[in-house]
Amino acid sequence: MTLIRVDGPGVVTSDDGRRFVVLALPDGLRVVDAACPHNGGPLEQGWVRDGRALVCPWHWYRFDLDTGACDTSPRHVLGVYPVREIDGVPHADVGDPPRPLSWSERLRAHARE
Repeated sequence: MTLIRVDGPGVVTSDDGRRFVVLALPDGLRVVDAACPHNGGPLEQGWVRDGRALVCPWHWYRFDLDTGACDTSPRHVLGVYPVREIDGVPHADVGDPPRPLSWSERLRAHARE
């Protein structure tokens, strides 16, 4: 488990170098991956629609901010992380960094795309 402090909207970086976008919604903060899972677009430049979906500025892929599900293509899922207060300060649990893929896993992933 990796906790990062999220004081307000913007981009935060975890100690291991991963980047996340913090969004302020009417019902609280949301933390999501900073890169679009479709093609790596900068989600900090995206926009929130209807208070529930984040739209990527590059190809307009739309992601549900509660589940990470993509309305545009179900094979893409955005990482959405829970925010909780610890001693009155909001933190997000962004989990452990992903393990590096082996060469065969990389080749299989590339072939699926």
